[in-house]
Amino acid sequence: MTGADRLLSVGRELLQGKRFALLTNPTGINAELRSTIELCRQVEGAQLAAFFACEHGLRNERQAGVRFEDEDDPVTGLPVYSLYGSRYKPAPYMLRGIDALVVDIQDLGVRFYTYLTTLVYVMEACAAAGVEVIVLDRPNPLGGYRIEGGFLQEGFHSMVGAWRMPAATGMTIGEFARLVSAEMDVPCKLQVVALQGWDRSMEYGDTGLPWMMPSPNIPTIDTVRVYTGTCLLEGTNISEGRGTTRPFETVGAPWMDNAKVCRVMSEMDLPGVRFHSVTYTPTFSKYAGELCRGLMIYVTDKSAFRSAETGLRLLHAMIDLHPSEFKWRGANEDGLPFIDILTGSDTVRRTLAEPGAVDRILQSWREDAESWKQIRGPYLLYGDETSRHAGSDGKEASHHA
Repeated sequence: MTGADRLLSVGRELLQGKRFALLTNPTGINAELRSTIELCRQVEGAQLAAFFACEHGLRNERQAGVRFEDEDDPVTGLPVYSLYGSRYKPAPYMLRGIDALVVDIQDLGVRFYTYLTTLVYVMEACAAAGVEVIVLDRPNPLGGYRIEGGFLQEGFHSMVGAWRMPAATGMTIGEFARLVSAEMDVPCKLQVVALQGWDRSMEYGDTGLPWMMPSPNIPTIDTVRVYTGTCLLEGTNISEGRGTTRPFETVGAPWMDNAKVCRVMSEMDLPGVRFHSVTYTPTFSKYAGELCRGLMIYVTDKSAFRSAETGLRLLHAMIDLHPSEFKWRGANEDGLPFIDILTGSDTVRRTLAEPGAVDRILQSWREDAESWKQIRGPYLLYGDETSRHAGSDGKEASHHA
């Protein structure tokens, strides 16, 4: 059971007498496919007064990177405050007269998927305004053990990274909120409506819950598995497969010698993954309407597969095999190269072409992962690293401060 499944049973206790707002999108559903919007409107003794919308909009109606401003929801007539337009953090006027802000969005447990950044900014704004944050917890789609990639370093914060964490956190969104609240300069009042029946070994497909696309280019759990690695291609002139039916699993470019890249990647014998040469024509995004020569990435063993390492080695192969054609993407609005804010530092961009760089980077990532296990440990709700097969029914964690 997700936090949304438990909302009506605990909502009266959490929201009684409160005027509250809701940050959600189409992933805010319960096991019966009822929207959290509908559920929140049914909580007795409380008033849903406004919505907040993160990237892609309240109803997932916008593509990646499309900015939008405040609007009125055509279904309920309530204001929808944009957190992906001229501002990323709630302004004081948006929280005026609000007692609590409920959060129900399906995250990927990945730093550069913008929903975690939105959560951080919301918690900071609510702490300043004295507004309570109530997170309806959801499973990490890849389970609770997968930690990959290096820490976000100081000076590389952006909308695709607002906290010092690795690329893949191995935490649920509720657990991450607990960590953020505890480490904020000004903690916010936080409640987490915990999962029941979930343990850290469970991928999303093990839960029996309905899967709703978290955004237009994350259609399946197969996409989520490769995303931590192949999303790094967004920082280059290589297509990450947007504009195809298998984004992030299909990558390439018109100038790519895909047979050679496929052979080099296959010869690495990386765990849990195989590669196959393909051609495709994206309908939008990079190389829209152009024939691309690329790879299809097949995860053959989800437990053994290392997404971030695979993505890094693919980047290295592309630099090595296409030194003239390969380019890093330009700077973002803060003047940082996009690959830097994705990887959390400038190390990959500056050193990846050097001899031995891949192994050095991977070793630093492994060290960061071990540090992260210690940092996140006190905030886990569903077992820990010492009980890899021990679950938690969540009863003791129905709502945590």
